[in-house]
Amino acid sequence: MKHQGILIIISGFAGVGKGTLVKRLVQKYDRYALSVSMTTRAPRPGEEDGREYFFVTKENFEQKITENGLIEYASYCGNYYGTPRAYVEEQMAQGRDIILEIEIQGAMKVKERFPEAVLIYVLPPSASELEMRLRGRATETEEKIKERLSRAAAESEGLEQYDYVIVNDDLDVCEQELHGILCAAHFTPKQNVSFINELRSELKKFGKGEKRI
Repeated sequence: MKHQGILIIISGFAGVGKGTLVKRLVQKYDRYALSVSMTTRAPRPGEEDGREYFFVTKENFEQKITENGLIEYASYCGNYYGTPRAYVEEQMAQGRDIILEIEIQGAMKVKERFPEAVLIYVLPPSASELEMRLRGRATETEEKIKERLSRAAAESEGLEQYDYVIVNDDLDVCEQELHGILCAAHFTPKQNVSFINELRSELKKFGKGEKRI
């Protein structure tokens, strides 16, 4: 049974370490490809256009929406974030698992359009640890930290819509658990619909007494 590439959504509270997890997966395993999102927010120190994000103006982003060039998009903390369509479809067609690191609004839009997508939410071991990680980044104002913690509280109400939750306490352990989940996801019925339908059709023919080819 040949496995096609699957669509993976990884979300998590700001500061939980989901970006680090995703980078480690992509660097360690050839089977994964990371979809680079598009955003209107300003680059952080060390970020490069086309690597962490495609950084664009609000006008350019809205033009891409009009052209139906995004799989999903959402507004988060005053900025647009979205997933360009072409790269995602190309990677899946080649049999690679494509990872979308997006927030919950975008994840729900993708789930509506691609119900076979695997949704995973990365959690901190505690709320106090999340706050400590946000402060440790030293890139956020006090107002922005409070805004992100408030956003995390709101997002926690939607966690049951995900297929899996995983706690990022020990990074190495969390990476192994995440990889294990994604390997197992290839064997779920929703990832093998074509094969199941083909097998079912053949079995029905045998049931009707049709000759085997």
